[in-house]
Amino acid sequence: MTILDSSIADTPAGPLSMLTGPGGAVRAAGFTADPATLVPLMHPSLRGDLRHRAELGPVTAAVRAYLAGDLAAIDAIPVEQHTGGAFQAHAWQVLRDVKPGEPVTYTGFAELAGRPAAVRAAAAACARNAAALFVPCHRVLRTDGTLGGYRWGLDVKEWLLGHEGRPLPTIGR
Repeated sequence: MTILDSSIADTPAGPLSMLTGPGGAVRAAGFTADPATLVPLMHPSLRGDLRHRAELGPVTAAVRAYLAGDLAAIDAIPVEQHTGGAFQAHAWQVLRDVKPGEPVTYTGFAELAGRPAAVRAAAAACARNAAALFVPCHRVLRTDGTLGGYRWGLDVKEWLLGHEGRPLPTIGR
């Protein structure tokens, strides 16, 4: 059985649990104090037994740097997710290219992914993303610029976007 290293970082948005595989790539991350709740979000082939670590080396360092204002620090961290198809894998890579402070709409995200008519598929890629923060689905907004949904709560999404320099309207959340 694969061993997944887990760690929890304290953030102003709440605890961020992270799971990494044997090579150090992030397999799952989310704003929860219980890393075990991330396991069902992962593709079955990436799951394993959890081993808690105080830190995850470069992953923890990147989160600290991000929180300290180096918003690009998380970009270099490798992510390992399996998908239901080629579009989803491509969409997750496209999300990693969306810059902090420059959120896109679901329609804009579908366009960036090369399938302008696939707005629902783009939204589904956000919903199925198991590596929150590292694959920044929080940077995707509704067409009217309001928050839309976020697995970890709209307060977390709002904090992340504010931290990245994008104040948001509080109406229509």
